[in-house]
Amino acid sequence: MKKHVGLFTILLIIGVLVAGCGGTSGEAQGDAGQGQETSENGDKIVIGAALPDFDDKWLSYLQDGIKEYEESQENVEVIYVDAMNDPAQQLSQVENFIQQQVDAILMVPVDTVSAPGIVEQANSADIPIVIVNRYFEGVEEATAYVGSESIEAGKMQMEEVAKLLDGKGNIAIMNGMMGHEAQIMRTEGNKQVIEEYPDLEIVLEGTAEWDRDQGMALMENWLQSGQEIDAVVANNDEMAIGAIMALEAQGKLDDVVVAGVDATKDALEYVQSGKLDVTVFQDPWGQGGGGLEIAVKAAKGEEVEQLNWVPYELVTKDNVEEYVKKWE
Repeated sequence: MKKHVGLFTILLIIGVLVAGCGGTSGEAQGDAGQGQETSENGDKIVIGAALPDFDDKWLSYLQDGIKEYEESQENVEVIYVDAMNDPAQQLSQVENFIQQQVDAILMVPVDTVSAPGIVEQANSADIPIVIVNRYFEGVEEATAYVGSESIEAGKMQMEEVAKLLDGKGNIAIMNGMMGHEAQIMRTEGNKQVIEEYPDLEIVLEGTAEWDRDQGMALMENWLQSGQEIDAVVANNDEMAIGAIMALEAQGKLDDVVVAGVDATKDALEYVQSGKLDVTVFQDPWGQGGGGLEIAVKAAKGEEVEQLNWVPYELVTKDNVEEYVKKWE
């Protein structure tokens, strides 16, 4: 994989325009590792990284982006913890970071409900907290936010689907985990575009919780229903790939447009083969590394931009090779 450190500085410039706008890593499944002694001795800047799920494919790339930036710095140590999609566990992990007096916290929230309270705790302890990837109401109370505007991904993929369908057809929307910011806003983006096309209709909608196997199972159920489907629009690539597998097994893939989001390495292979018609590149390295860069600056007491947007990019068969190179 290429190093993406150079992009992080560019992202900060983007943040200014729009918002106008090493050490050895520690990883833990539960409680945060030992960080207080390192933080207090002044030798290193210690950042607590509270992540929702180490097993999530796209988030693993975001974590790689954090690690790449960490490795490019001589005096930065990151402690990684996995909430395993449990908001109570993430709260406990951040409380441990606060007890250890880390220099700053980087957090990808498990959900949008618990996140504001966690930010409030960090603020009360006077520890900078940078939120990455998952936007929520009240995020402006955090030191900074780094991520992409999820509604734009939904609009972008649906506009391309509408184009491929000549503005008419039956749409099935495959949601991620309900209540996640990306699920809410990507689907909202889909629906805003559909409203502009009188001959596009949502005929099915369900959740596959970001998962390939669940996406396949949901698609199988939809096919068994007998409902005519012209396009499957999924909140992420993993679910889209699951839908492709189900469609292909029943010999119906050629009749259905399939769209995803993230432009993961696996998804790009499906685009190259013609099985996935549309995806939207979401830059995990830029978000992860950019988030850590901002957290380090905040830990040093430097001024940072509050909102830092990383743009989405449409990927189709016409430009897929450009994005394949990003994974080399």
